[in-house]
Amino acid sequence: MSGSLQGIQRALEQLLRLSASRRVYAAQARIAGVTVSQQAYVLLSRIQQDGPMAMGELARVTHMDPGATARQVAALEVKRLVRRQPSPQDGRVSLVEVTPAGESERDRLAGVNHQHMVRVLSGCSARAQKSFARPLGTFVDDLREVGDSLAPVAGRTKSSPSMTRGSRGTPPG
Repeated sequence: MSGSLQGIQRALEQLLRLSASRRVYAAQARIAGVTVSQQAYVLLSRIQQDGPMAMGELARVTHMDPGATARQVAALEVKRLVRRQPSPQDGRVSLVEVTPAGESERDRLAGVNHQHMVRVLSGCSARAQKSFARPLGTFVDDLREVGDSLAPVAGRTKSSPSMTRGSRGTPPG
């Protein structure tokens, strides 16, 4: 394995540990004045981003276990941060949607996260931030694509990540 690949893997492992840190999340939640769990924040964010969705779809798009998703949604319902409504297309299916209180809770925490990123990137010019954002976005897309190819969805074919195809960027190095 090349030294640059090892360096990327090491940095990614550290980044993932930071982003999954309960201690870091608890500090951000305390500053924002919110009481939702880290997993519940992920659900609120995704529903707010994509709109109401069925429980199974929510579990799939957030890469969460369906049982854990159901428990988190139930806890959010108790706090009146989400509600379930019958699907207009299929009354047997209920869609989970964010309430105004849920939007407020999610937005407060997102604001703290935004201020944290502003502080972290304050030493970088706008141009440097843009230069960093593009390959990072491509890298994340490629990780998602490769991860999806490990567990193929019906009707979808495996493909190489875009960074190796050169369609959106070139491999780091």
